[in-house]
Amino acid sequence: MENRPKKKGRAVTRRTFLKGLGGGAAGAALATRLRGQSAGQAEVSLPPAFGQKTVNFTVNGKSVSIKAEPQETLLEVLREKLKLTGTKKTCDRGECGGCTVLIDGQAVYSCLFPAVRADGKRVITVEGLAEGEALHPIQQAFIEKDGYQCGYCTPGFIMSSVALLSHTPTPSPAQIRAGLSGNLCRCGNYVKIHEAVAAASQKIRKA
Repeated sequence: MENRPKKKGRAVTRRTFLKGLGGGAAGAALATRLRGQSAGQAEVSLPPAFGQKTVNFTVNGKSVSIKAEPQETLLEVLREKLKLTGTKKTCDRGECGGCTVLIDGQAVYSCLFPAVRADGKRVITVEGLAEGEALHPIQQAFIEKDGYQCGYCTPGFIMSSVALLSHTPTPSPAQIRAGLSGNLCRCGNYVKIHEAVAAASQKIRKA
């Protein structure tokens, strides 16, 4: 049998590999840029438009001025910077209503509301309803009618109820259900919650 000379295998070197990426040093530079990692590379700074902004608004009747990032929500500012923890962070995606606050009288999911949009607005949280030791009629009605169980959703329901009764002082059962349809109670205590709103409506009218 004839002995044929063996072909020498081509070793894959770093240089060969980089040439496959696009040619020597050019390929290496491209790979480095794609990775975003090069020795001594400075961090990319964002344009000024993406930096912190000063937001001035009122919360529960008090003027506040805070620095907020564009991605920060009003919920984060209320809880973490202003320490108003009555507003609950539950689903954090605008589905449950536990974070509901009033903005210029309208019920709003604060987890979806950019903090920078609160500039110049009037915000009311559940902490701002009572007057001294006197609870708001809706807060009192929730206690009297057992309109809560675990209580985690209660602040959101109360704030939505305030908004409902502000524009519909004498709501029908159907209007109460519709007005609170954006709030979820994991305990399923809806009957008592609706009774509490109806009772609060009567108290407010008699006051």
